[in-house]
Amino acid sequence: MARWAPDSRGRLERAAWELFEANGFAATTVPEIAARAGLTTRTFFRHFADKREVLFVDGAMAAYAQQVIQDAPAELAPIEIVRHLLRRAAAEQFTGRDHVRRVRAIVATDPTLRERELGKRHELSGVTEAGLIARGADEVSARLLADLTVTVMYLAVDRWLGSPETGPELAAFVDEVLDAHAELHGDSGPDPAAGDPVR
Repeated sequence: MARWAPDSRGRLERAAWELFEANGFAATTVPEIAARAGLTTRTFFRHFADKREVLFVDGAMAAYAQQVIQDAPAELAPIEIVRHLLRRAAAEQFTGRDHVRRVRAIVATDPTLRERELGKRHELSGVTEAGLIARGADEVSARLLADLTVTVMYLAVDRWLGSPETGPELAAFVDEVLDAHAELHGDSGPDPAAGDPVR
């Protein structure tokens, strides 16, 4: 076998997806993935820490959220930073309904993947909370808004996946869920979790 193979990562990803969907995540082994891709197990581990990383990279979304919060315009209040983060993530991190549906279908079949998914949510909430505090939000508001961020994202994704393929993009559902939250708390004044605008 050649030492170098073009698009080895892509070949491994395609092979893994085919095996996950045909045989199940738990029943699929790394050597099987590598063999189907026509590569070696050693090559697999050059690209992925384990087979779960084919589905999602540890810390990727948390690192992304941390950077977006840090770079958000200075004049935004904490609740506006949340909207800014969620809209950016919707546009840049979710490229198509089919891919997200495939990931969810595989995750739903395996308890270790479901546990890892819960860990991702907790991690996203934690970095959002820390980021908002760094931007001037008080600890209580930051915690509330961090939990809201995760809830809104997953509710918006659920609604997006349930909509027609020609329907609105994910960002529209982010706005819909955030607006429903605002209506729940009344429109007569600022959101109680928003705090003062960050300067």
